[in-house]
Amino acid sequence: MLLLRSLAAAALLPGTVTIFIPWLILRRSDATATHWSGLVLLALGAIVLVSCIRDFAVAGRGTLAPLDPPKCLVASGLYRYVRNPMYVGVVLMLAGEAWVFWSGVLLLYAAAFFLVANLFIVFYEEPALQRTFGESYGDYLRTVPRWVPRRTRRLRSAGS
Repeated sequence: MLLLRSLAAAALLPGTVTIFIPWLILRRSDATATHWSGLVLLALGAIVLVSCIRDFAVAGRGTLAPLDPPKCLVASGLYRYVRNPMYVGVVLMLAGEAWVFWSGVLLLYAAAFFLVANLFIVFYEEPALQRTFGESYGDYLRTVPRWVPRRTRRLRSAGS
């Protein structure tokens, strides 16, 4: 049942943002798929998104839908490196679509999505998660960056 709920939430939420809205934008233009190298970004974003949806289901026992959120804090998988890999995956997909169709309008849409997502995260999502998960989320906020993974220093062994 959780798998079906996860698939439905993915179809509705990121599906709308990454498929339906870009289709609406592109259908009014003469854009054609000519820059196939953009598929690399698109595929990478899709892999990130699917991985995050799986982590929400397996580690969090929930979905990405606001009405069926994870019951446990998800800090595994890609969430060990950045707090918002699902949004990163969506932005990568949108950037890949903009590249494939060489569409400035899609690129602006990707930038607008990122801006709106960032505002949503800062002013709603992070405070709500802090209330829900308490100190464990506070620790997570202090140790995991929002968008860009930190470079970790490798410890040198005593002999080097």
